[in-house]
Amino acid sequence: MKPLPHSYEVTLTGGPTGYATIATDGVPPLSSAPPKDFDGPGDAWSPEHLLLASVEACFMFTFRAVARGSNFDFIALDLSAHGIVDREDGATRFTEIVLKPRLTLPKGADPERAHRVLDKGKTACLVTASLSVPVRLEAEILAAA
Repeated sequence: MKPLPHSYEVTLTGGPTGYATIATDGVPPLSSAPPKDFDGPGDAWSPEHLLLASVEACFMFTFRAVARGSNFDFIALDLSAHGIVDREDGATRFTEIVLKPRLTLPKGADPERAHRVLDKGKTACLVTASLSVPVRLEAEILAAA
């Protein structure tokens, strides 16, 4: 890892209606629009979906680093995330995010250790650490056949 602090820059371009384009140097641009729940078209990445994707990606990459540093082997990690947006304390906001990792372990691996490494991954993830909304893990641990 490069020394801290790190700096990131993203641009957003759009007009009075329709889609916006999210861009940063070196990666393909993304089309973004409100989700159907906020009267958007529902066919582009919304801020709500991007937030959940950020939580998932950060968790995965952090989990990989924690697993590597702990000499913890795994075969696969599949994730899904579920977020609830509601009105709370006078503001519309995410009130809960549930991260559902499905972790496949090699034969003979310790499932309790897997839960500890997953928890460390969530705690060390800079995105989940930066959010005020609670992020809950509902892990499924599978053993390879």
